[in-house]
Amino acid sequence: MITLALSKGRIFDETLPLLAAAGISVEAVQSDSRKLIVQTGDPEVRLIIVRASDVPTYVRYGAADLGVAGRDVLLESGVEGIYQPIDLGIARCRLCVAVPQGFDYAQAVRRGARMRVATKYVDCARQHFALKGVHVDLIKLYGSMELAPLVGLADAIVDVVSSGSTLRANRLVEVEEILAISARLIVNQASLKTQPRKIGPILRAVGGAVAARAARSGGSS
Repeated sequence: MITLALSKGRIFDETLPLLAAAGISVEAVQSDSRKLIVQTGDPEVRLIIVRASDVPTYVRYGAADLGVAGRDVLLESGVEGIYQPIDLGIARCRLCVAVPQGFDYAQAVRRGARMRVATKYVDCARQHFALKGVHVDLIKLYGSMELAPLVGLADAIVDVVSSGSTLRANRLVEVEEILAISARLIVNQASLKTQPRKIGPILRAVGGAVAARAARSGGSS
């Protein structure tokens, strides 16, 4: 039995069509959203539903053979023991620095300056500002990131941005992109070595589905 770790939300919704195109139907998930272990149309593949930030952990320790995780989550959690063979090209967004409207970001990040930054991506933010020579006090938050600058908790935030509508609604502006993000299919290294006859076909099928979708998108543009 091959176990695939998925998180609910955008990644889940955008992964389902790729799995279906690869011959793995998962209709049962939609009819019972409380299930944490779900059988698929393939008797040799099951899903486990976990938090997005936990997907790499389940894969790293072998509780899941495969998983789908955003690049941001992988960078923040570390990738030891994990292969990333396929960029699925889904759940696209970007990790950005945002500040309140009117905030002089250029002045704030002059070399030798110091400011407070709220984020749940502490490692990514630390590396980004270190490369710029900016001293930052990092404040780890897990939600409602946009509130931090509005109430004086932080000068800026580092967060994932898609459309930017939440930033605009809270009078924040994006001032710097740190990295582009998409979801990756990840594989436990030990599983790939011990179960190549099961995992190999899944990787090829999903890779083919990703390539076919890219070809269709290219042809329609």
